[in-house]
Amino acid sequence: MASGADSIDDLAMLRHGAMPAVFGGIRAPSTLGTFLRAFTHEHALQLDAVHRRFLAELATHTPLLPGAGEVAFVDVDSTHKRVYDRAKQGGEYGRFKGVRTLHPLLATVCTPQSRPVIAGARLRRGKAAASRGAPKFVSEALATAREANCTGTRILRADSQFYNAGVIAACRRAGAHFSVTTGMNPSIKRAVLNIPHDAWLQISYATAVPDPDTGELIFDTEVAEISNTPRSPAGGKQIGSPPG
Repeated sequence: MASGADSIDDLAMLRHGAMPAVFGGIRAPSTLGTFLRAFTHEHALQLDAVHRRFLAELATHTPLLPGAGEVAFVDVDSTHKRVYDRAKQGGEYGRFKGVRTLHPLLATVCTPQSRPVIAGARLRRGKAAASRGAPKFVSEALATAREANCTGTRILRADSQFYNAGVIAACRRAGAHFSVTTGMNPSIKRAVLNIPHDAWLQISYATAVPDPDTGELIFDTEVAEISNTPRSPAGGKQIGSPPG
């Protein structure tokens, strides 16, 4: 794009300069791969910085995130991308048996009136734990959201893989709220069993929601609020109980 490209065909701009002089036609796209493989972690961090600044300017000059002055959601998750070459850097057997993958972290920002936009991405090796590097990544994603004019309430949303003291502490330092799923461990079970029967509130869904474990369609459920103190994955120092 910086060189004036406007389509996938213009990737030839990144090829080695002497290629047309040696060959009569465009050869295999390995020269683009050579360019990308030359990137170091420092280059990736520089690109992250460019992305943050570009997103902030774009949000300032366009209605990219309408309603961000009131509330914005920062969603963080990890994903697995299959790779095949044994020499692929970072490609390892991890969650899926016999499948070699990379395991990047992803973050998006959205509002109730907007579609999600990418706030950050961090490439990691295939067998990396889902929460590895998450506290720093969450801090950067929340900072990116603020730079993109998300000046209202920022709410981090993540699944149970990110329920640890480091991630919650990152939210507190950034002044952000959070909605993070927790796994069912002994302390959570005890807390749930101690909820009074009359504290449960029934809610109904307009459309059926499939149970993630059984696949059974659910039309209503019950919710209740309790206080809980998340710990680090290694059972380290506790932090203050999060708000309900």
